[in-house]
Amino acid sequence: MQRARLGAIAAFIFICTIAVSAQPARNTVWRPATESELKNLLPARAPVEQERIETEMRTASGITDGHGKFVAGIVLITAGYSADGKYSHYFLTQVPLRIGSFQLGPGAYVIGWKHGDEKLDVTFYEAASGKPLGSIEATLNPAITRVESFRVWPPGDRSVMQIGRFSFSYQIGE
Repeated sequence: MQRARLGAIAAFIFICTIAVSAQPARNTVWRPATESELKNLLPARAPVEQERIETEMRTASGITDGHGKFVAGIVLITAGYSADGKYSHYFLTQVPLRIGSFQLGPGAYVIGWKHGDEKLDVTFYEAASGKPLGSIEATLNPAITRVESFRVWPPGDRSVMQIGRFSFSYQIGE
């Protein structure tokens, strides 16, 4: 009887161990991507619709989970391109993101914005087609004291993307 009980306990522990190890890692710690990582990830000329638009590497910002997944963006130098005035940033995500009321799957996007009263109306587009995917309002963020061309804050810090002094929240999907 005691052997059967010990066997049942051992089987239960074994099954629990397998169940826990089969669960996806949910406590991924995101950190800012290094300059070197961003240089390897982001293009010097971003493919936007039918053009390859120059980017400004010093404005690159992104985060990584440390296991090869990134969320990053960079300013486009659009003067002289058809994108001038429509897009301002090239954006890559290798994980699903929720931004406001819309979802972005892994892929390449471009961002455009229009300045309103104390806000920015930020729109995300497919980079390849220019198709609009969704918009969000970026508000003046008093917690951010440094003006940045573009910055992705890690989820553990602020869970926001910053353009200038304005920011909007995002969530990393599963």
